[in-house]
Amino acid sequence: MSMFTEAGIILGVMVAVYAAARAFKLATELAMVAAALGGAVAGGYWFPARQVAEGAATYLDINLIFITATLFMNLLKESGGVAFVVRGILRRFHRQRALLLAMLSLVLLVPGALTGAGSVTVLIAGGMVATVLGYMGIPRVRVAAIIFIIAGLSAAAPPVSLWAMMTAAGVNMPYVGFFWPLLLPCLVAALFTIFLLGWKGTTADIDKALAELPGAPAGMAWWKVLAPFVVFLGLVFMGRQWPYSTPLVGLPLMFAAAAVVSWALSPVPLRVVRIARDTVEQLLPLLATLTCAGILVQIMTLTGARGLMAVTAVTLPVAVVYATLFLVLPLSEAVLMWGSAPVIGVPLVLLFNTIGLNPIVALAGMSLIWPLGDALPPTAIIGRLTVNVVGYQGSYGSFLRACAVPAIVIAILGTLMVIYSQ
Repeated sequence: MSMFTEAGIILGVMVAVYAAARAFKLATELAMVAAALGGAVAGGYWFPARQVAEGAATYLDINLIFITATLFMNLLKESGGVAFVVRGILRRFHRQRALLLAMLSLVLLVPGALTGAGSVTVLIAGGMVATVLGYMGIPRVRVAAIIFIIAGLSAAAPPVSLWAMMTAAGVNMPYVGFFWPLLLPCLVAALFTIFLLGWKGTTADIDKALAELPGAPAGMAWWKVLAPFVVFLGLVFMGRQWPYSTPLVGLPLMFAAAAVVSWALSPVPLRVVRIARDTVEQLLPLLATLTCAGILVQIMTLTGARGLMAVTAVTLPVAVVYATLFLVLPLSEAVLMWGSAPVIGVPLVLLFNTIGLNPIVALAGMSLIWPLGDALPPTAIIGRLTVNVVGYQGSYGSFLRACAVPAIVIAILGTLMVIYSQ
């Protein structure tokens, strides 16, 4: 039996075990672990404990970034900073619809961009922004579509783009040079989405909106909101401007420093231990997915299944790959969630690098498309979370149809970034 045949059988066993686990209603994370163990048994390795342990720790650094960044955003929210910003924007721009929509899109982009998780955007800013959009005369289904699409874009935006980071780690490519290739298309797509779905409506009813929004505590000020971001960006700037003179400070410690500043400047007492515990509970599905995805990728590497996928991807007709990106990436995200990046993204980036494309820009384009799958069954975690937070009571199919046009435009934009990455 050739090594390609053996790897193909192992990969088939993994797919079959994953499908069976999902059919028995196991969570996606457990299904990935079951698929990994099934592949190990099929390859004759039984239970490779060392490989499982190494795989579980593969994305430990990314997990630390998520925890510290989300803790920072939760502290800012609990201190009243997010409510203060939303209320301030509404008061200042309620008569200027274009500026109000643009500012609200920026509010939605920031939480996910800093944490790498669209769910954080939905939970921290989604409800308040949805309230403002609702009082601007925008139908609830379009409000839900706006929140979901921009939350996905925020997760793809820099400085923390989960799909780009995981794929780059899988091909041993430094996570460097992604800032502008990710920021510009995410910003353009977010503005396009909110203007397309939110332009028609009425003048914002400021009195009703302010009455429904959470109140901002006395003593909160713009400088208290901005100071933690200045600290974070200052640490990033110092590390890049004087790399040989500045002590090595990773992103987790930078976010931790920003969290400390946010806590110290809060005008209300914060129960940090409770907020930290709630943060970990909030991120548990994401942390579990990354841990289990690491195990799956490690076992695929051990058994040769990952190499088979890489060789197959490199030998595929490039035109077929281009034409199916808008299907393959969202569907893989819907099935594997964030695990789709190392499983599907790595061989695709190897292919693009082989044919001479710019891997950074190509990966940035793919990162735009991946979040669209978070609204698709069987997982649809971010989509259903958005519907619940916004309070949309209609059918889920109507919500998907409202997302269709901006999703198609984003998929086309991402594909063009891949094709013309040079």
